[in-house]
Amino acid sequence: MGRLGFSTTESARLLLFTVFGVLALSVVLAEQEGENLSGLSNNPDKAIFAVRENGTTCLMVEFAVKFLVPYDVLALNGIDLITEQASFALPRGAEIEGKCESTESEIHITWKNNAYILRIYFSKEFRDKGIEVWKISKVQFVYDTSETSHFINAYNPGKHTASTHRLSALVTPAGRSYVCTAQQTLTLISSDHQKGITVSMYDIQIQPFDIASDFMFSEPYKCVTDQRERLEETLPLILGLILGLIIVIILTIYHFHLKLTAAQPQLPRDRSMYKNM
Repeated sequence: MGRLGFSTTESARLLLFTVFGVLALSVVLAEQEGENLSGLSNNPDKAIFAVRENGTTCLMVEFAVKFLVPYDVLALNGIDLITEQASFALPRGAEIEGKCESTESEIHITWKNNAYILRIYFSKEFRDKGIEVWKISKVQFVYDTSETSHFINAYNPGKHTASTHRLSALVTPAGRSYVCTAQQTLTLISSDHQKGITVSMYDIQIQPFDIASDFMFSEPYKCVTDQRERLEETLPLILGLILGLIIVIILTIYHFHLKLTAAQPQLPRDRSMYKNM
């Protein structure tokens, strides 16, 4: 009986180890990791980040980002507070992590030992006529005014969180990537006395869902601003071509008119010559 009891205990222990091993393996296999690909860009201001799940890219972000953050400093009289502006850019060497799901995804970008954290949340939804789109549904920015490289002589320094409210930005048809060269600006409201934080993104290409090829964006969807600017650039050329075509048509008609009139018999202008005819 003793040997039988020992054998049963060992079997139960082995079963538990097996179960825990399978669970741990499934967690590892489902792990989502972030990769910084900014070194692939020739633009020193542009960062490229990817979130991968099970060895496949599920979210990609390529953009340059600038921040404008107001903060308080003590005036020279030592009593009043005045507002300064900290201006800085998202560094290419930031660390990232993210999460991908079927209708919700997000990316977290951190730098300066978590003194700064930019979180971008994406969602999918159906619009009119059953058209499926994705959008940025929320942006959150955490910053620490005790970080002195950007916040000089900040009054009562500490961490603050700025967030958007009911955001619906960069709306893009599902299965496509959003592309925009023009600057896109968002205003976030900070926990620091409701100050307005400006986040400006430009040279953008983003796709948070339905990436067909690893590390590759899907078909681009150009923003309205870029489409308008392209139209403004090409419109003078189009008008010039139309005007040139009209001039050619007028000259051609005039040329044929001259040929037709030259082929007709010319009547003498002197009426006395009619007597001899």
